[in-house]
Amino acid sequence: MAAQIIDGKAFAATVREKVAGHVARLKEENGITPGLAVVLVGEDPASQVYVRSKGKQTVEAGMNSYEHKMDADTSEEDLLAVVNQLNNDPNVHGILVQLPLPAHLNEDLIINSIDPAKDVDGFHISNVGLLGTGQKSMVPCTPLGCLMMLRDHHGSLSGMDAVVIGRSNIVGKPMAQLLLGDSCTVTIAHSRTKDLPDVVRRADIVVAAVGRPEMVPGDWIKEGATVIDVGINRIERDGKNKLVGDVDYASCAERAGAITPVPGGVGPMTIACLLANTVTACCRANGLAEPEGLTA
Repeated sequence: MAAQIIDGKAFAATVREKVAGHVARLKEENGITPGLAVVLVGEDPASQVYVRSKGKQTVEAGMNSYEHKMDADTSEEDLLAVVNQLNNDPNVHGILVQLPLPAHLNEDLIINSIDPAKDVDGFHISNVGLLGTGQKSMVPCTPLGCLMMLRDHHGSLSGMDAVVIGRSNIVGKPMAQLLLGDSCTVTIAHSRTKDLPDVVRRADIVVAAVGRPEMVPGDWIKEGATVIDVGINRIERDGKNKLVGDVDYASCAERAGAITPVPGGVGPMTIACLLANTVTACCRANGLAEPEGLTA
């Protein structure tokens, strides 16, 4: 059985279209333009590329993009001052501090200094607590993107058996909370899980977010299961650099009913959901109806 490929690139384009449509209505009907501010500290090449892409897609969606680039030796005090300025700026509805930060800066302190209502990454401890207790929150972008694709493929997820491989605060834990919220039976597995292959084999949904290249082989996958591969790992094969996921795509695709590729699966959804979160934050700040299909 050949698995259906879940095209994250195409799905992300659809999400961005919905965002742009909602932004246009906010401008026309309410005179409001959502604004996203990104703070970049230092010269990390990958972060610079990512921030440029965020800024470009923000503008293409009709939103205002604000970038604050700071030196690698920026003090905690100066960074907190910028975050506080953005917290108090009514034109800024979403704030993202690009991670990782230089080692001398306390990431938890900085993230938790962001106004939770503007925390479009969903990393603030208040949003973590709200999500964990089933209340309205800002939801981390990558798990939100995974949930959107799963809902689109399956419709209802109620009663399905889901295994999340990985327990990070950024993907694994919030992914499990979102699946619980959609009435799945959820197991969080990880590298120390006993009988990990057997745990994964019973799952209707497998979300691999462990950060190990091709860790999950096809014989771990239940026939017809849906596989969401969050991993993006750069490896060398046959003398060439190659991007691979956390699952062995070829063998898993033989057994799965549907699977996301790497690249072109979950990755494009992350920025699309960042834009969606910014529109959601803008609507909440102004007491307006939230955009349908763009939230958890």
